Amino acid sequence: MPGPEGERTVRVSNPDKVYFPDRGITKREVVEYYLAVAEPLLRAIGHRPTTLKRFVDGVTGEPFYQKRLPKGAPDWVRTARITFPSGRPADEVCPTEPAVLAWAANLGTLDFHPWPVRDTDTDHPDELRIDLDPQPGTDFADAVAVAGVLREVLDEAGLVGWPKTSGGRGVHVNVRIRPEWTFTEVRRAVITIGRRVTSKVPDRATIEWWKESRGERVFLDYNQACRDRTVASAWSVRGRPGATVSFPVRWDELADVDPEQFELRSVPGLLAERGDAHADMDQHPGGLETVLDWAEKDAAEGLGDLPYPPDYPKMPGEPKRVQPSRARKDT
Repeated sequence: MPGPEGERTVRVSNPDKVYFPDRGITKREVVEYYLAVAEPLLRAIGHRPTTLKRFVDGVTGEPFYQKRLPKGAPDWVRTARITFPSGRPADEVCPTEPAVLAWAANLGTLDFHPWPVRDTDTDHPDELRIDLDPQPGTDFADAVAVAGVLREVLDEAGLVGWPKTSGGRGVHVNVRIRPEWTFTEVRRAVITIGRRVTSKVPDRATIEWWKESRGERVFLDYNQACRDRTVASAWSVRGRPGATVSFPVRWDELADVDPEQFELRSVPGLLAERGDAHADMDQHPGGLETVLDWAEKDAAEGLGDLPYPPDYPKMPGEPKRVQPSRARKDT
């Protein structure tokens, strides 16, 4: 296949290996799928350090996250230097051309998990991401309803959101921003946006970190904005039996789609028919000034930071990282 510096050859080993037994989908089909969607996928993850979620034994096996360049990678697979919360650096795969997608798929990669940064500046996100995660007792329709409220809040902040299905029951909304803020500031912005959403629909949405406190509501997972936290990109095949795909949609169609309709065998045709709903995202970068002003007002009213993930180092200003029932018991 053509590359920026000449022809690339990607050998597909064991191409008839079945990755999705319920559908009979083989490794060859996964590779062919990623070549079919290479153009919009590279718009989504191109020049971004990207974690590979690898299913070397297909969806019935145990996946793992490849956070460093695998040994034996071709010299045309580019990397970007990232820094983990611990301070340790790593050179992570940074897709720049279709052959990299085929090479990764041959390694068993189904989901591509890009960082919200570009390779030119890996400390300042240019993408704010909000993961709307339905909790037990809620479903995709609930996530769609909360996404509509989120859109209103983003409009109030002067930001443009771009929705996509998660490939499961959830909804992801990406916002292009200028790369002028740190991960900590972007996370703070997501928390603040989440508070605005939950104040509007407290019975339907929550930013409670502890599962025991969420109830039957949609969780706005603010910790996905932490350094080294990622979500599956648009066009990624998810490791689910039906080979569903995280698919970009327009706001005016979000309520009418069935996320199960977007799957490996249907998406190439849908792309040819509908195009990429996120094609113009880069043309609408926004700023976090308004949201961070809201955050300052929240802090003055006693609404400060929220808990980080358990494997994260203790952060300045973070509240006690203990679930409410345990805290009550200890008291």
